[in-house]
Amino acid sequence: MKTLISPEKKDWEALMERPQADYETLQSTVKEVFDAVAQNGDEALRDYCERFDGVRPKELLLPANEIKRAEGLLNESLKQAIQQAYRNIKAFHEAQISGRTEVETQTGVRCWQEQRPIEKVGLYIPGGSAPLFSTLLMLAIPAKIAGCKEIVLCTPPSREGIHPAILYTAQLCGVDKIATLGGIQAIAALTLGTESVPAVYKLFGPGNQYVTAAKQYATRYRVAIDMPAGPSEVLVVADQSVPASFIAADLLSQAEHGPDSQVVLVAQSEEILPRVQEALAEQLAVLPRSEIARKALQNSLAVVFEDREVANEFINDYAPEHYIIMSEDEDYFVDHCYNAGSVFVGTFSPESAGDYASGTNHTLPTNGYAKQYSGVHLNSFTKAITFQKLSEEGIQNLGPAVEEMALAEGLQGHQQAVRVRLNYLKSKS
Repeated sequence: MKTLISPEKKDWEALMERPQADYETLQSTVKEVFDAVAQNGDEALRDYCERFDGVRPKELLLPANEIKRAEGLLNESLKQAIQQAYRNIKAFHEAQISGRTEVETQTGVRCWQEQRPIEKVGLYIPGGSAPLFSTLLMLAIPAKIAGCKEIVLCTPPSREGIHPAILYTAQLCGVDKIATLGGIQAIAALTLGTESVPAVYKLFGPGNQYVTAAKQYATRYRVAIDMPAGPSEVLVVADQSVPASFIAADLLSQAEHGPDSQVVLVAQSEEILPRVQEALAEQLAVLPRSEIARKALQNSLAVVFEDREVANEFINDYAPEHYIIMSEDEDYFVDHCYNAGSVFVGTFSPESAGDYASGTNHTLPTNGYAKQYSGVHLNSFTKAITFQKLSEEGIQNLGPAVEEMALAEGLQGHQQAVRVRLNYLKSKS
């Protein structure tokens, strides 16, 4: 990790640079796949599965009996862990249900807003060396609570099929359809629709640079995506009171995601650094994904700010995806947090808890987008629709103001829509 002591503010922007993928260079491949899927449907999907994943699925949608069979392939302790996470995530997202917001803005003018589900959503869950069944919990549970009518899961197959933990979780969450598709071709199928895979209105879920580029391309077809997303990241702010082993473990838990992950330590004292470096070395020596973590640490940063206000300003400028606060100044950092995806407060709140089972959602904005975007939550699967109803008294009270404004903008048609009603009521009186 690169280490800096109280860097000047003019240097912060360079320090906060994340590893960047060149999505522009992927666009020709993405366009090729989308065009082929648009023209040849399922056959194109099978061709690209064989080309990119080395598997040519006979059936793109899994039959129900194969999904059911996965339950018997998992050990009981893992099933219980998934069920515990399911209950916590469900409880947290159910608490986000909001009722109708209604107000009479003036006599006879009643306005209200209601959340309605996005009818069709697509969930992308990576497979490979780390099948992210935890992400399926994070996406399928709020989709079900929101009332989405059709939930379509795409996840890449291996020669052994789809990981049973993903299938078990999908069944537990009530996912409607599971397609054995990964990469660009999965996003193309969910965007365009084929004989087997239905098109959806919004896409959710993480993926590699190809998936990310494909999601961005999908927006050209009026399909929404959850958020801009890049490599995972964590920022830890810590003081001398924290065991160095805790700090190192939290940094490595994110670094092991991938070589392009980024971890940042904001230390409130220079004395912490040697202890953390020693703990990192000890834990790396026994970490199975140590080579991945080592590469990630090369892109990472340890910075010392003894002034908590300067430290907090740096943290908000960085806008971390995951933000862990382990400091005796805990309340200060919590109260002055404005930009973060998800915050973990206190010495015994590792990021892993939120990644899996505390209940909060782990699908979060990266690359500084926490300044503008929220992580996935219940209303990510809904849209707010506004309603209004004017009584006779309401149009008489409001109409003259609307007419005046419409005429001032030169929109006589708008003015006329009010005038015909006011004239009608006047003729009745």
